Order: sequence, then structure tokens, then C-alpha cells
Amino acid sequence: MNITNKTVLITGGGSGIGFAIAKLLSEKNNTVIITGRSEAKLKDAAAKLNNVSYFAADITKEEDVNKLVSYLNEKHPTLEVLINNAGQAFMYKLQDAPAFDNSAAEMLTNYLAPIRLIDKLLPVLKAQKEAAIVNVTSVLAIAPSYDVPTYSASKAALHSYTQALRFSLGDESTVKIFELMPPLVDTEFSAEIGGSNGIPPKQVADEFLHGVETDTYEIKVGFTAQFYDAYLKSPADAFKMLNSRR
Repeated sequence: MNITNKTVLITGGGSGIGFAIAKLLSEKNNTVIITGRSEAKLKDAAAKLNNVSYFAADITKEEDVNKLVSYLNEKHPTLEVLINNAGQAFMYKLQDAPAFDNSAAEMLTNYLAPIRLIDKLLPVLKAQKEAAIVNVTSVLAIAPSYDVPTYSASKAALHSYTQALRFSLGDESTVKIFELMPPLVDTEFSAEIGGSNGIPPKQVADEFLHGVETDTYEIKVGFTAQFYDAYLKSPADAFKMLNSRR
């Protein structure tokens, strides 16, 4: 897929992976809109880039999503790419703490919010000659990490939904469905779970771009590709390998 001169919305675009992708796409003459909860963070991020605007919205709140969609319909009616990147994660052990509240917040942000946004924006994307949805999941969509158990489950849910959406739209659809599957990445978001040991966000952005340009619908970044191969050989051994890395 050609990803130049497109209009792109990135959730969670004010920092980390979202910011790195926004920077890369803005350099390729795309019009980029970043969204997130913090207007101050978005404003600072947009000021560092060209062809980037922002709209503050909490994608877990339907009222905010409706405002975002109205803004896009008015200011960017030719939206062609939606990148669902915003995320939330809690690090804890299932034996040490109740899981429901953490899981509810993670599922809302990581799984249900992207679905709602896709529901509302898919008609716009379908109206374009060429469009794409990119759902950012994780290596943990393949197998869970025991110290971010319900975050892993939310990413597995999004992985499953993404596969179903791609199949449902079919090969002839003008809307291509991509999944970006990074390993641990060194971002503010991942600091609590050892993100300083992760790869730089720019590597994720670079591999994302290559994957989209080559129509690689599951973009397995760095260690994710190795882990996926190991998982196909032995799910049990791969699970042990993943959980021994922390």
C-alpha cells in the first residue's frame, strides 16, 4: 500500500510508538492528526513535527469519540488511515491482586475503544480509493506474560478481532487491515514493565512503514517474529521463553 499523501489519524500519538509513527508519516507528506487524553502533550508533540495537528480526546469515552469523529468529518473528510495505538497496562500478579478492575480498564482502552472507533470511521474509510486500519497489538497477543496478564489478554482479543475484521471485509476491500505487533519498546508507557530494556520506538515505526508498503498484514517487529516462529514449534516452550525474559 502506498502511504504518502494520505490523511492519517493516530490514537495515543503524543508520545512513544504513536509519536514515532507520526514523525515518520509526516516526513512522507502525509497529513497526520494525533489524539490522546493530554492536550498539553499533544500540543508539544505536534509543535515538533510538520503536517501534524491534534485533537484532545479520551477514546474510552463515547462523548469524546463522537466529538473526534465530528471534527474529522468537518476538517478531514478524506481520512484514509486509522492507527489504533493508544493503550493501557497494569503490572501485577494474578495471585496477589484482584484482576477485574485492571482488566476492565485495559479491555476498554486496548480492545473496546478501537472497535468503537472503527465502527464510527469505517464508512469514511470505505469511501476512499485506498485506506487502511492499523491495530497495534503486541508480542503478548501470541502468548501472555504473567506479570501483565490482563493486558496480554486485551491484546490477544484485539488480535482475534483484527483477523476477523480482515476476513470479513475480504480480499477485494479497499480498506486494508494491518496488525502491528511490537515486542517490548522503550517508551514512557512501558517504563513500569522494564521498557528501558526494549527496542527504540523508531525501529517500530520503520518496520511498520515497511510492512504497510509491502502489504504485510501482520507486522511482527523484532523479537516478535522470532517468538512467533518459536510458538509455532512449541507453544509451551515459547511461553516459558517469554516469561523467563523478565
